[in-house]
Amino acid sequence: MSEKTTKGVQLLRGDPKKAIVRLSIPMMIGMSVQTLYNLADGIWVSGLGPESLAAVGLFFPVFMGIIALAAGLGVGTSSAIARRIGARDKEGADNVAVHSLILSLILGVTITITMLPAMDSLFRSMGAKGEAVELAIEYARVLLVGAFVIVFNNVGNGILRGEGDANRAMLAMVLGSGLNIVLDPVFIYTLGFGVVGAAYATLLSMVVTFLFIAYWLFIKRDTYVDINLRDFSPSREILKDILRVGLPSSLSQLSMSIAMFFLNSVAITAGGENGVAVFTSAWRITMLGIVPILGMAAATTSVTGAAYGERSFEKLETAYLYAIRLALMIELAVVAFIMLFAPQVAYLFTYSESAQVIKGDLISALRTLPVFLVLTPFGMMTSAMFQGIGEGEKSLLLTIFRTLVMQVGFAYIFVHYTTLGLRGVWIGIVIGNMVAAIFGFLWGRIRIGALKKAVSARG
Repeated sequence: MSEKTTKGVQLLRGDPKKAIVRLSIPMMIGMSVQTLYNLADGIWVSGLGPESLAAVGLFFPVFMGIIALAAGLGVGTSSAIARRIGARDKEGADNVAVHSLILSLILGVTITITMLPAMDSLFRSMGAKGEAVELAIEYARVLLVGAFVIVFNNVGNGILRGEGDANRAMLAMVLGSGLNIVLDPVFIYTLGFGVVGAAYATLLSMVVTFLFIAYWLFIKRDTYVDINLRDFSPSREILKDILRVGLPSSLSQLSMSIAMFFLNSVAITAGGENGVAVFTSAWRITMLGIVPILGMAAATTSVTGAAYGERSFEKLETAYLYAIRLALMIELAVVAFIMLFAPQVAYLFTYSESAQVIKGDLISALRTLPVFLVLTPFGMMTSAMFQGIGEGEKSLLLTIFRTLVMQVGFAYIFVHYTTLGLRGVWIGIVIGNMVAAIFGFLWGRIRIGALKKAVSARG
């Protein structure tokens, strides 16, 4: 059987530098629109009052947990397909795609069945009561019914990324998030659904994305992978391969959320409630700077995965180092911009009279905290490369070391054992992140060196 090749597959097997650039740009655009949607969603809901904001806030950790599981499965799929494309194993890539879609169905249905009955007691166990709980339950119900759609979209996106089709992966993300931004005010205010309208807008947007991905995979069928249940042969090896990268990827995202919880408590110790307000505002701005690195990391996973499957470790190393270099240049520009325009950026969060009290601290935070972005590409591209070569557990260890050990650890030390106060939180995060990034980069270099040595020893 002659193997069909698409432009994406040719790109993955070609020049690694060109592949990194061509795959990164669409992913950056897609993720930027998603970030914009998150901001817009909060703005529209905040107009309904504190109860509605609290309702969305109550469900937010649950929603992030679902997204973490779904996105992790997508990364596992992407890595497994890219490696088989590099190895010219078309049948294996097809089988990975079918396995991952079956997994998405199982995971989606399991989330709906287990979470729906538990919402009421879960929200009340958080200490919430009254109208906020009722609104949160209604909001949660709509999105939990659509859990399968959330998981399928992430896995479908992972299939497209894995075969180098970043343009359609971007289109799916932009369609969903862009439509959501437009539908939010219609459902919330025009149709008068209130906070539940935000959930309906999100679900409808996800269904539209689902229809596009399903059309490309099952009807148009012009993707590299062919999804055909008749040829499906269950394989424990493929299942392990997807989950070896997918589960650690999910846990990595969850560990970042846990780290945020601890950093919030350190900020409270240092500066009370105002400390948290300053930290969360500065963090939100700084996280916008992470978006380009996330786009590049998704590309790095696919390109290094294909190079690994091809057993071309020179190409793997070129892609890895080039991604770091590009991301570093972007982050230097982002950090310079935030630091230069810190007073103007701070104004977005302190324009009200009552918020003036945190303005000085926020400007100070924006001139310190973003510095950690400078070395972040070294750690994040190493994590992406580990995912690409199918060693997800190394990626997870690196993330836990960076977020929970280094960031939280240094922030705690600087707050409790110096007189820096709130500034100690920012300095601690910056130093902790930099130490972890250097450690991650050295580990990545050692691992690639070992792969190259193994090949030359065999040769």
